Amino acid sequence: MTTVHENPLLTGALRAKDIQMAATADLERHVLLISGAIDVNTHDIVVTFELPEPGKWQVVKSESNLTDLPWLTWQMTCDEHTRFCADSDAVIVSRQFAKTFMSPDQDRITFYDGEVRPGEAVLKMFTIEAARRRTSVSHSRFVPPPSDVPGASPQRPEQPTQPRPIKQQLEEQIQAIVENGMPPRPAIELYIPVTSIKG
Repeated sequence: MTTVHENPLLTGALRAKDIQMAATADLERHVLLISGAIDVNTHDIVVTFELPEPGKWQVVKSESNLTDLPWLTWQMTCDEHTRFCADSDAVIVSRQFAKTFMSPDQDRITFYDGEVRPGEAVLKMFTIEAARRRTSVSHSRFVPPPSDVPGASPQRPEQPTQPRPIKQQLEEQIQAIVENGMPPRPAIELYIPVTSIKG
């Protein structure tokens, strides 16, 4: 039976509750699949998971943007026992972002030159080298102020003598983030259960 709503549903009524993240590890291919959602922009998200074994793992990760603002960069920073791989067979790519940057010490990756709009899911692929099973990765997103996002409220008032266009200001902020990294913010810590499969 189909239920017809006479009044439009509120956006909040369509949001997921008690958002969870989960992971599946392919033991033969050493591939880790992680999916979930993020509904806050004011905090970093620190995820911790137990790998089936230490070593090199290709990670495919997807999170849905359940906030009301776009994400213009995505930064990941790994713990002291883990490094991102930059060798020739390591793939670092995102469907939403055209460019990536890895810090020289290989503990930070930044995806940029793109956006993840509200309601969309960001898809990323990268490889880690873990010295122990328990691994933690911190996730930071650069979110523009609502006043700089068309359609969001409140809007920034027009400035007849504004020194630089908003787009140029955002591009400069993003470039600074890529080069220097985002400073840490208050964090929400999540433990992700991992289900292991073979083949």
